[in-house]
Amino acid sequence: MILGKVVGTVVTTISHRDYKNRRLLVVQPLGLEGEPPDEAFIALDNTHAGIGDTVLVNREGNGARQALKNPDACVISVIVGIVDSTYLQDQSVTTSEPATP
Repeated sequence: MILGKVVGTVVTTISHRDYKNRRLLVVQPLGLEGEPPDEAFIALDNTHAGIGDTVLVNREGNGARQALKNPDACVISVIVGIVDSTYLQDQSVTTSEPATP
């Protein structure tokens, strides 16, 4: 699992059948202070996440396919959760704002 922030979207005119009715989002992995940042990647959204949301990503093909309940899907990365907050080294950090009506 990877903790990351949604930084963009991908728009496609034509896409694979496994991607139909699902959004592709660009995710920037989060790391600890002082660590070199990992490169951003594309993940299939399974949670209705949006730009700026902190998300939990399953980035292992078999687990991603299980999350989608499609054992034959051609997917490696799938967003499986939107993170409300994290707790690290005696500090509580809010990572996404609650939705406003």
